Amino acid sequence: MPIETLQISTPDGRADAFAVMPGHGERHPGVLMYPDGFGIRPTLRTMAGELAEHGYFVLVPNTFYRHGPSPVIDLPEYIGDDVRHQLMAQLMPLIQAHSTERVLTDADAYLDFLAGRPEVAPGAVAVTGYCIGGLHAVHTAAAHPERVAAVAAFHAPVGAAGHEVLSALASTVHFGHAEGDLTAAELGELNQLLDDAGVNHTSEIYPGTAHGFTMSDTEAFSSAGFERHWDRLLPLLEHGFAES
Repeated sequence: MPIETLQISTPDGRADAFAVMPGHGERHPGVLMYPDGFGIRPTLRTMAGELAEHGYFVLVPNTFYRHGPSPVIDLPEYIGDDVRHQLMAQLMPLIQAHSTERVLTDADAYLDFLAGRPEVAPGAVAVTGYCIGGLHAVHTAAAHPERVAAVAAFHAPVGAAGHEVLSALASTVHFGHAEGDLTAAELGELNQLLDDAGVNHTSEIYPGTAHGFTMSDTEAFSSAGFERHWDRLLPLLEHGFAES
């Protein structure tokens, strides 16, 4: 599976990124994958590669490139609970500095990059994200309804996007929530908001999962939750691209 290391021009500099693509010499639907707060690392490369195996050109940017190339902080091979708090203390200023304005400025650059690649099929792309990257995915999809066919967010604080942004989603949507990230009542309120806005969505709590359940290099990883994530994401992409 071909992997390409990239530098993507943005108004604020050059964002390092990587892309994984099927090696068939054809054009494939594009997927913009936003990492979780820990950023680009082997786990994300594996996940992007697995998605590419299903026939997609997958772009994964370093969302914190303004603070340096990935990894922006030193990461252990395994992120256990014993080091998670220390790592998040280092990352939180970067996360807080990455404003919605910056997310959208960067999204323009990433979407333009995908549109200009000869390996990417013309038309709309999909956007997916994990943890804070899921929130970035929601903002990207809401800002570009004509360019995003499907959006997925996993263990992400999607409610922080706000009523106006969530109501603006025109893509096919899936939100996969960790069991500890919101209550059943909060899920009901979120889904009612999406229903009232006419958003084509599925949004559910994955049983027995904790925040970060898709990341195999963390203590939060759930193999069942991870497989459920693929069981939801792959049909979502297929349906979204078919409808676009």
